[in-house]
Amino acid sequence: MNQHQFLYRNTVFYFILFFGFALWAFWGSYYSRLTDQPTFHNHTHGILMTLWCWMLIAQAWLIRNNKRKWHRIIGKASYMLVPLLIISTLRLIHFRLSPAKTFLPDIVLSNFALMLNATIIFALIYGLAIYYRKDALTHARFMLCTIFPLFTPITDRIIFGNFRWLVQYAPTIDRYPIVPVFGFALANVILIALSIWDWRKNKRLIFPLVLGILLIYHISVLSFHNLIFWKALAKWFLHLPLS
Repeated sequence: MNQHQFLYRNTVFYFILFFGFALWAFWGSYYSRLTDQPTFHNHTHGILMTLWCWMLIAQAWLIRNNKRKWHRIIGKASYMLVPLLIISTLRLIHFRLSPAKTFLPDIVLSNFALMLNATIIFALIYGLAIYYRKDALTHARFMLCTIFPLFTPITDRIIFGNFRWLVQYAPTIDRYPIVPVFGFALANVILIALSIWDWRKNKRLIFPLVLGILLIYHISVLSFHNLIFWKALAKWFLHLPLS
C-alpha cells in the first residue's frame, strides 16, 4: 500500500472517531434530549451537522471500497447540505449572542470570532475541496481538514463535563476562561503531525496551508475583541433579523 492509499483507506476511521467524540460531547445536551430542546435553532443545526458527519463517513467508506460513482452522487448532495449548514450556524450564532447586542463585552466579541470565523474557515476549506474535486489526492486532504474548525464545540463540552480541572489553565477574557485554546492546540498538533508525514512521504503542502489558516482563526478568537472594526461588525450582524 503506497502512502496515498494509506490516507484514502484510513480516513473513514478518522471521521468515525470524530463523530464518536461529537456524540460524547453532545450526548447530554442534545442527542439524549431530542424532544427537550429550547429552540428549533438547536435542532436545525444539530440535524445538519449530524448529516455532515455521516456524509463524511459515507464518502470515505465509498472511496475505501472503490465505489466512486456513488461517491460522486453523494458528493453533489453536499452542494445543498453545506449552504444549509452554514445558514443554520449563522442563525444559531445570532440567536445565542443577540441578548448581549446592546453591550457587547469582550467575551461576547471573542465568542463571535470563535463561532463566525470557524464557520468561514469551514466554508473556505470545503470550497477548496470542491475546487480540487478532480484532483483526488488534494480533494481528499481538504475534505479531511474540514473537521479541524469544528473541534472546539466538541472539546469544550468534553472538558467541562469530564476534565474540568483543565479550565484553570486556560487564558481568560473578562475573567471567562477561553477553553477553546485546548481544542486549538489539539487541532494544531494533529495538523503538524500530518504536515510532517505528508511532506516526508508525498512532498505535499495541503496540511501546512490549513494549519496556517487555522492559526489566523485561533489568533482572531484571542485578539479580535480589541479591534474597533470587529465590534462594529458584531453589532451590525447581531442587529440583522436572522433569528
